[in-house]
This record gives sequence, C-alpha cells and structure tokens, in this order.
Amino acid sequence: MRIAMVGTGYVGLVSGTCFAEFGLDVVCIDKDAGKIERLLAGEIPIYEPGLDDLVVKQVEAGRLSFTTDLKEAVAGADAVFIAVGTPAREDDGHADMSYVYAAAKEVAGGLDGYTVIVTKSTVPVGTAREVEAIVRDAAPTAEFDVCSNQEFLREGAAINDFMRPDRVVIGLESQRAEEVMKALYRPLFLNETPMVVTTLETAETIKYAANAFLATKITFINEIANLCEKTGANVQAVARGIGLDGRIGAKFLHAGPGYGGSCFPKDTLALTQIGQKYGAPQNLVETVVWVNAERQRSMADRIIEACGGDVKGMKIGVLGVSFKPNTDDVREAPSLVIVPLLQEEGASVAAFDPAAMDEAQEHLEDVRWGTDAYEVAKDADALVILTEWNEFRGLDLERLGEIMKTKRIIDLRNIYKTAEMKAHNFHYVSIGRAELLPSADTELKTATSA
Repeated sequence: MRIAMVGTGYVGLVSGTCFAEFGLDVVCIDKDAGKIERLLAGEIPIYEPGLDDLVVKQVEAGRLSFTTDLKEAVAGADAVFIAVGTPAREDDGHADMSYVYAAAKEVAGGLDGYTVIVTKSTVPVGTAREVEAIVRDAAPTAEFDVCSNQEFLREGAAINDFMRPDRVVIGLESQRAEEVMKALYRPLFLNETPMVVTTLETAETIKYAANAFLATKITFINEIANLCEKTGANVQAVARGIGLDGRIGAKFLHAGPGYGGSCFPKDTLALTQIGQKYGAPQNLVETVVWVNAERQRSMADRIIEACGGDVKGMKIGVLGVSFKPNTDDVREAPSLVIVPLLQEEGASVAAFDPAAMDEAQEHLEDVRWGTDAYEVAKDADALVILTEWNEFRGLDLERLGEIMKTKRIIDLRNIYKTAEMKAHNFHYVSIGRAELLPSADTELKTATSA
C-alpha cells in the first residue's frame, strides 16, 4: 500500500517513518524546500530518540521518501494523512485550522482514484466534516472518504508509542474506509492492539478528552503537593498510595512546576473553546488551565523565597529548559515563565539542557548557556532543577558543594532523596515534601565554609 503524509513536523515525520517500518510505501511532503533537502541528506529536524536511525533505515530500504510536490505524492495514494500544525491562535486560544484546510484543498487537486483522507493533526470536533466539504467543493467528482485518526505520541517515546500503542482510534463513516485503515494498521491488529472504530466526532473528542484528563491529573497532584507542604505530608507517598488504586493509576501523578509542551496547553485551551462554542462549558478544564498557569508563575516565587526572598545580584543555575526530558521542545515549558521572572527580580541566569538550548535561545534572552551542569553550577547562589533529564539524577554532590557559592538546590522535580541532600549539607527545597522546607532561620552553608 502507498500513503502520503502531508507535513514533516513531529507527528508527520514520526508517523510516516513508522508506517514505512510496517512495510508501507510512504512519501512525506512539506512546502519547506530547505527542510526536505535536509531530510534527503539524512538530517532530522526534530529531536526524538531513535528516529534518525529509523529514517535512514527506511530510506535505504526504499520505503520512505521526501518531496515538496504534493500533487505527485497524492496521486495514486491509498491514503493521504494531513499532519500539519494546529497551533493555538494568540487572540482567542482557538486552534488555528488554516493549515489543515489549506492542505485539504491542495490534496483535492491531486486525488487520483479512491483515496482515504485522514486528519492526523489534533483538530476540534467538526474538522473532518469541514475537510470533506472543502475537498468535495474543490473536486466534485473525486472518489474519497474522510477519516479521523489523531495521534497519541509522547515526545521522547514516540516510536514505541506508535509501534506499541495503548489503542488506535479511527473515526469514519464507510466500510471501504475502514478496510483501508485496518490494512494500514494490520501489524497492530496482529499484535491485538485495541482498535476503537467510531464516528468522526467521537474520534475527534477522544483526543482532546484524553489530553485534558492527563493535564488534570498533573494539576491535581500539584494541588495536593501544596496541601502536603502545609500539613507535613509527603506528596510522593500520597501519589504512590492513590496510584496503586487501579481506578486511578500511577502515571502523571508526579508533582512539579506544571505541564507544558506542544499538546496539553494547546489542547486544554482548545477544549474550553469548543465547550463554549457548543454551549457545554468545560468548567473543570478551564480551572486546570488557570491553575497550571499560576503554578508556573508560583515556582519563580518559590525559588526567590528559597534564596531568602531576594535574588537581586545572585547567579541562579538552571538545569533543563525543555518541557520534559528526551525532547528539544520548549513550547509552553515552565522555563519560559520562570527564567524571565527571575531575571526581572535581578538574578543572572545560567542554564544547561542536553538537547533544547538551541530552541530555548529563540525564546530566552540574556541567559548564559553552559556546556554541562557543573559549568552552570560554578559560583552559583542556587541551582534549580527544572527538567528531570537522567544525567541530572546522579550529580556529584561533593563536587557541586565545592564549586557553588552557596550550597542551595531547588529541586522542582523531586529527583533527589532528602536524606542525601542533608548528608551533604545542602539547603534543599523540593515539591510537596514539607519536612524539607527550610525555616526562616536556616543557616546556609557555603562552599567556603563547608
């Protein structure tokens, strides 16, 4: 079978490459000629573990190719996936559907024989119907069906998520389209992956509902962390205690500085807008959006408080600027809120991230970028852990104590044990672990006096 993937961003490139791994003939299309040239040269424009090797493998096998010629790529394809961006509009928060609709109109001009047109991008309810209308208007005699097959890929684990998904959701209206989609996903059928075959509107709602629920879990445990700090409880133990309940589950119950990334902020906001449009306000999700925004801002206050209430003239080292580990994505990352707030209060910021520094430099100003964690920590008044990259989990605390101006660590991901920090005489602040919050008269031990 042959498919065309319109868009070589995160969703399109990962999905197209993985479909090629399934044995399909895949051509990925992008209007950006420079991007296509880089892909043809083996240069991957996104950071995703394992993707570069898989792209090379499929290109060499002749199953994966890249082009800017959409019409040629669409002609003769059994299915055309629309995997272009749907960013939130700045003025009202609605998903910007202009790229999807423009792609649909172009696809219409290249149809040659029966084709299933698949919306792979995260799109509001009703998009598949609109895509169908656009294609029908542009190509009245074309033979096609429209399907909704939105992705559930986690950045940093996308290949595994595609190859071994929890489920595949397919929204469609015809038996013929169902046969095509099941043929595309045949390897997963053989692995007995659950397939949810449903209506177009239901499939579109599932995606938003799933992301909103996960964002709600994150926000819930962050609220519980605040309570733990007041009551003397330990949020990690609380999370374990409730996560062992099969009805709740342990995933996404890790307290921290708030969610970010390309999906949760955009999709929760879009869901609130969809609810308003249809007269079904999503009050819970609206609260989640507000609480998360406040959470990120409050983390800057927490850092300042840990530094004695004033960071003017201080050097603050920051470890991790991506919204999560194993990605270079900084979209809506807590770092984009926290770092500027610290700078506004007079702190100088040095930062290091294993993958996201190039991306972050487009959004953060006046940051001194280091080559590793220790360069950032040198002469720092405080070291802040913002992203839980594995290489930050085993830092040499003796070395840190020797090179930091003040032995102060604010761990916003709870990746260190409190006893370990106490043993090394660090002033240590974490999330939701009240026994570690310093009292006002805590004596800080500096590297020179330790």
